[in-house]
Amino acid sequence: MDGRIRGVAGVVGCNNVKITHDWGHVEMVKELIRNDVAVLQTGCSAIACAKAGLMRPEAASLAGKGLREICEAVGIAPVLHVGSCVDNSRILLAAVEMVNEGGLGDDISDLPVAGAAPEWMSEKAVSIATYFAASGVFTVIAEPFPVMGSKVVREYLTKGMEEDLGGMLAFEKDPIKAAHLMIDHINKKRQALGLAEMMYDPVEAPARAAVPAT
Repeated sequence: MDGRIRGVAGVVGCNNVKITHDWGHVEMVKELIRNDVAVLQTGCSAIACAKAGLMRPEAASLAGKGLREICEAVGIAPVLHVGSCVDNSRILLAAVEMVNEGGLGDDISDLPVAGAAPEWMSEKAVSIATYFAASGVFTVIAEPFPVMGSKVVREYLTKGMEEDLGGMLAFEKDPIKAAHLMIDHINKKRQALGLAEMMYDPVEAPARAAVPAT
């Protein structure tokens, strides 16, 4: 609430052969922590960031000023592993505890939190993303679900769902742009809670993430 941590993001999901291995996960998470967003991870996404060293306390050097202060004071990494690919419910439980603690709204949909699956590839990810959104979490998916041909379904998932359930989906392949969709959502929720003035200054996003050579 004092602004040193802007918000919390759950970044999960598989690797996808259409995306350079681990690139989507690592670039998104780096951008999130650079903007003072603490990250919780599971499964393949967690392994990707662990290999990149983001789950070591030393990774706090890559975080924004506020998140870095917290990590250094407590002695933790800015990215935390919370389980296997089927343990995503633990991230929702963390959100529930934030609500129960008080001061950040009365529902998960009030929290400055967001979710993402930057390299999803399986039907399991479809199920997880939709139950996160249905639980009130704004969730960004890299490759769109095969619903783009239906205006009704697409608009419900990306607009109408939020009116009914508090959360919705967004589709964005570029991990940096996707991270900033999440950050913008977190900022909006902080503003609604009257916490907008307590944030460190936002960091400008690069125009696009650099795609690694293949």
